[in-house]
Amino acid sequence: MSEIDDYIAGFPADVQGMLRGVRAALREGAPGAPEAIRYGMPALQLEGRYWLHFAGWKNHVGLYPVARGDDDFEAEVAPYRAAKDSVNFLYSKPIPYPLITRIAEHVRAVHATPATSRPAEPRVAP
Repeated sequence: MSEIDDYIAGFPADVQGMLRGVRAALREGAPGAPEAIRYGMPALQLEGRYWLHFAGWKNHVGLYPVARGDDDFEAEVAPYRAAKDSVNFLYSKPIPYPLITRIAEHVRAVHATPATSRPAEPRVAP
């Protein structure tokens, strides 16, 4: 078993199934991305950097960080946005696995964009 399999095995059986589904959806959206445990949670890598984590909690599974997207993407993610750069999916509701795949595709696309072609961060006046 891998470290991530061990991580998932530490949850109740019903939650394990959800976490396996989240992992599969992320892998579908980021095929071939290496996986590892980082900061105590599963993470996917892109170009040698960790760029998307998921973690099981008492009542939900979270994805971190989830970069902002266009208006259509944000409208779809909005019901799950927990903070500026995270989303949470409650165990008590159906997990939207296709959305998780789209999130992985989006985050991968954002991170695959060379920094020189990304919009500049707004500057704050001193």
